[in-house]
This record gives sequence, C-alpha cells and structure tokens, in this order.
Amino acid sequence: MSDTFDNPASLWPTPPDAAEPEPQRWVWAAMDPPERRERMRELATWVDWLRRTFELHNNIPPCWYRHLPVVEHLTALYTGWVRTYAGEQAPGRELAEADWISTLHNFTPRLQLAACAGGRHQEPPPLVPPPPGADEAFEVYLVTAEATTTAAEHPAAAELARRTAELRAPL
Repeated sequence: MSDTFDNPASLWPTPPDAAEPEPQRWVWAAMDPPERRERMRELATWVDWLRRTFELHNNIPPCWYRHLPVVEHLTALYTGWVRTYAGEQAPGRELAEADWISTLHNFTPRLQLAACAGGRHQEPPPLVPPPPGADEAFEVYLVTAEATTTAAEHPAAAELARRTAELRAPL
C-alpha cells in the first residue's frame, strides 16, 4: 500500500463550487460499490500507516476489513484524523492532536478481536434474526412502558422551577 499522507487534503473530494476540499462523511451503506471499494482502499492505506506508526499490529488484526464493527471504528478514527491533522486549526482546539491520540487509545480495545488473534481469521457469528413478534413486542413496550410514557423532567429544570416559585412567593 502506498503512503498517501503527504497531502491528506488531496483525499477529500472538492465540490464544484468550493475553493477548498472539505471532509466528507463516510456512510458505508450509502455508498455505491465502486465508491465503497475506493474508500476501503483509502482506509486500508491509512490503517497500514496507523498500525506501523502507533505499533498497533497486535491490536488491529490483519483481517480487520472483514469485521464491520472494526471497520466502523477505524472509519471514525480516520475521518477524525483527517479533520484534525489536515483541517483548519479551530480556536479552542489547540490540543486537537492530543485529543485524537486519546481517542485512538480509547478505541483500541474495540479494534481487537480475540477470535482472530494470531493471524487466524474467524468469521463473525451470524446475526440471529429476531423472534417472531419481536417488532410487535417493541411497539407494545413503546406505548406502555413508564420509560417511554411518563414525561421526564431534567433536574436543572426542576431546580429552576423551584427557584422561580420561591421568588414569586409572597413574603
């Protein structure tokens, strides 16, 4: 894989009316197959760099691209990396790079796959379809459960109402 990180902004598409390239949201399911393949190659180049740079070869298995949750986490890390390192420095974001590295370390446990440790890929377990009537049970819950039928009041709103009542109370 080639190292394309000399100019990360070149990885961004430039809208016809924009002077500068802008970061794009990545929603894998919304991409057509050719774009998905292109983006996956782009992500793979970056993941290769990430594994080498941060010595994550033991944390990110070589078969990472076959595991949708890992792909989603790496996508979030990559798009955040592009915005952090290639975007404009926003006021109040002087530690953006350190924040990104912290985020990387917080994500690292989610990138590990015990089943694929040692370089032996194991297919994720198949999704179990919901039992018959699960949708109906969910709808019944929505209209009957206290958590979804009782008005909730934020503690700050309750405190504000109490103080307002105190101020309006006759002396």
